[in-house]
Amino acid sequence: MTPAQSHGQSHAELFATYRNLLFTVAYELLGSAADAEDVVQESWLRWAEVDLAEVHDPRAYLVRVVTRQGLNRLRALARRRESYVGPWLPEPLLTVPDVAEDVELADSVSTAMLLVLETLTPTERAVFVLREVFDVPYDEIAAAVDRSPAAVRQVAHRARGHVEARRPRVSVSRSEQRAVVDRFLAAAATGDLASLVEALAPDVVLTSDGGGLRSAARRPVLGRDRVLRFLLGVVPSGGDVRMEPVDLNGAPGLRFVVDGVLDTVATLLVEDGAVTGIYLVRNPEKLQRLGHPVGPVVLAR
Repeated sequence: MTPAQSHGQSHAELFATYRNLLFTVAYELLGSAADAEDVVQESWLRWAEVDLAEVHDPRAYLVRVVTRQGLNRLRALARRRESYVGPWLPEPLLTVPDVAEDVELADSVSTAMLLVLETLTPTERAVFVLREVFDVPYDEIAAAVDRSPAAVRQVAHRARGHVEARRPRVSVSRSEQRAVVDRFLAAAATGDLASLVEALAPDVVLTSDGGGLRSAARRPVLGRDRVLRFLLGVVPSGGDVRMEPVDLNGAPGLRFVVDGVLDTVATLLVEDGAVTGIYLVRNPEKLQRLGHPVGPVVLAR
């Protein structure tokens, strides 16, 4: 008798148990909540047809299904992103504050880390995510990516080295992040340029994603003066403008609401008490989830 049978759980009950985990795996593979939801739905359709009598480990089985579906989607997205207008940024997630307490999970879904994962091949990304974030055994990863366990170990080693060489060397507490974000928010909201300048590191880098649909810089903006000029030009002014603190991708962030409509969200990279990186998402297609009262996403490992 399988674990599923012994507990008398149905397909739907088992899937509900692991749904948050499956969404997290898919999101880390794809960097898109919309595509992650599609992958989870596709995985459910396959899971619903499975004979539970043959499933000995539902969690491992479902993670394998989601990984395979995610890899298929990731390869298709890679071709689409080659023609993307301007810099591509991950679709931001409104997350519950508890996510930040799981430091490894919060780091793995941060905008900066998701951008690093974008530089991996699809197989490298899947292996890294499953091994480093979710601690999936090598033999289970091998089954998910159709490689031998020995080959998976080699891929994992290569991907780990690639990520370590590129990941941000930032280690600040949530309270430190929040303090800097609040200072940035207050300066932007009041038009206090002196305080806004003080909140930015001299070598700050701003990346904006408009997807060709909204005003955004076609290349990263480098340096405090240029970033400040860009912000003054692109941050909404006039009308009913609200700037609100939110938790995005496991860290403090900001959203700008203009006349009741979500206009822009920002995540900030903080180091040594100053903002060293700003990621602005303005592409309305990536703000749809945040623009509706669906509530924050619960991520799981």
